[in-house]
Amino acid sequence: MKKTLLCFFVILCSNFAFQSSVVRAADVIVTSPDGALVLTIQTEKGLSYHLSSHGTQLIASSPMGFELKDEFPMTGDFTLVRPVDVQLCCDHWHPVVRNRHAEVSLTWNEATLQLVETSGDRRRMDIEVRVFDGGAAFRYTLYGAPRIGERQITRELTCFNVPESASAWAAIYNPDYTSSQENSFWKTAATELSTERVMGLPFLVELDTEHYIAITEACIDDFTSCYIGRSEGVHDGLVSLSTRLSPLPGEPVEGVKVRFDEQTTSPWRVLLVADHPGRFIESEIIHGLNPPCAIADPSWIKPGLSAWDHWWSGEVKMETDVIKQYIDLAAAEGWPYMLIDWQWYGPYNTPQADITRPAPQLDMPGILAYARQKNVRCWLWLYCTDVNRNGAFRRAFAEYEKWGIAGIKIDFMDRDDQEMMRWYRRIVRCAAEYHLMVDFHGATKPDGIERTWPNLLTREGVLGEEYYKFSTRVTPEHNTTLPFTRMLAGPMDYTPGGFLNVTPADFRQQTPTLVTNTRCAELAKFVIYESPLTVFSEHPDHVLGQPGADFLSRVQTTWDDTRFLAGYPGEYVALAHRSGSQWFVGVLGNSQPRSLTLDTSFLPAGDYELEYWADGPNAGKKPTEVVHKTVRLRAGRPLKIRLAAAGGYVAILSPKPVSK
Repeated sequence: MKKTLLCFFVILCSNFAFQSSVVRAADVIVTSPDGALVLTIQTEKGLSYHLSSHGTQLIASSPMGFELKDEFPMTGDFTLVRPVDVQLCCDHWHPVVRNRHAEVSLTWNEATLQLVETSGDRRRMDIEVRVFDGGAAFRYTLYGAPRIGERQITRELTCFNVPESASAWAAIYNPDYTSSQENSFWKTAATELSTERVMGLPFLVELDTEHYIAITEACIDDFTSCYIGRSEGVHDGLVSLSTRLSPLPGEPVEGVKVRFDEQTTSPWRVLLVADHPGRFIESEIIHGLNPPCAIADPSWIKPGLSAWDHWWSGEVKMETDVIKQYIDLAAAEGWPYMLIDWQWYGPYNTPQADITRPAPQLDMPGILAYARQKNVRCWLWLYCTDVNRNGAFRRAFAEYEKWGIAGIKIDFMDRDDQEMMRWYRRIVRCAAEYHLMVDFHGATKPDGIERTWPNLLTREGVLGEEYYKFSTRVTPEHNTTLPFTRMLAGPMDYTPGGFLNVTPADFRQQTPTLVTNTRCAELAKFVIYESPLTVFSEHPDHVLGQPGADFLSRVQTTWDDTRFLAGYPGEYVALAHRSGSQWFVGVLGNSQPRSLTLDTSFLPAGDYELEYWADGPNAGKKPTEVVHKTVRLRAGRPLKIRLAAAGGYVAILSPKPVSK
């Protein structure tokens, strides 16, 4: 519940003058509670904003507004309907699913600018602003125009003007806006960013070694999703990055993006700010920009690990005995779930597909009874067109609840336009009615919706483990960039767990799939990568009894606390997560071997049992080699780690009782 703690009038750069029930003003200024961040919005002579931190300009003066079909652009000249007041607000909640923290408190200064044009049709537009310690966000509300009927947005004019000396980690896509958003984030000078293609969010920007911004969006409700585009040229030492919206189906790229009648509210345009990109991993701002949980009793929502009868792990056949083998893996490791993958209902993406009728070779009642005996629940894979055809999902979801299905994985949406974003929410709401958890694949990035609908545990929208099967794109550099880029938006179903670890020289595309990082790097992905439902990719025959399998029976998928320890995109990342009184540490490295010393001051005072799984002395040549030991560590003492090339490290720290 949001509580308003204090209300005061914002300081304006010019005095208010009341004329014809409007208020003329120059700059509206909103600061963060700690005073470090300052967001300024200019409402006359063209709508714009700029952002600074401790007096350093982060985003130079940048345009705002919209273009609409058959209308003049909404860029100004605006006046304020009434004076702007700034409220100091606080939100405190306990997430149903603890992605990063068991308890969250956010404080921010908030203002709403109610604007009206000074001439013409005197159209209205509101801009809501929130400035946190560590980030700023704003969103627009547009209203119906004099002409009766729909208004149609063709372009959002919001830009992010950054210094030409900046660099960014860009995931580049073709400008047709049809994508599963599975790409690498490449560090690129701002002046070298593509002007012909679009770049996905989150969009991490390094202004200099002490100032970083992550651009993304939150709370996409009845709107289209957003990308970043770069304008041609450099002007006044600035590179202009603009929002690019996904067009509605059937519309050209420059056509209609959003249709609305009475009013529409855009997603929040989010600017996370820090002196190091690792700080963004701890942030809860994106979740805080979404409404509270909409499920009255969410106690049935249970995160955890899942086995998966996936084509990736071998010549897997859709047969009853094969599914039981994966159920056995989940039971042996103590995991709560097993995901039954494609073709369980026979041919998919066809008019004849029936998502309530198992393929004839499967004994689904027998499979589900066997899973119950093993204390494992099943998830079901679905193709999105089969889900949507003739409203099949409502009948199917009701049937799945009767079967005792835990959740559904829906695949191949590959869109994020207004219609598709509505569909995502419609599916999640309906799934909640029938106590089903959800995993979206072939999907857009998260926007914090999992706070409102916590049955949406995870989604893909990431270039993950499956790409080892058919490409060389999953590099250690890619793996160590993801936590600083894609993961900032929220959970990502990377599907880690490859146990056939080889060196790059020995890698080849084959079945079963090989993985070009060490076994310990693979274990570290379970700690580093955020996903309350973590789906394990490997075949049971390659896992049980192997080094590291014991760690997978103990690792958690949700956390009471999250701490960034060290790292840099593309080089390495070290995180610590608390679960109860235990701390889990994960370290993931790039292609270069390295030695690290981690600060353990995040630990409460005392002595700890440190159980660790580390790269063996020969892991650079034999990536499956693991050293597993237990030692004693006092809080605050340095933790020294050696990583092999493409290596990793995991540890569990358990407090030792004080001797009497």
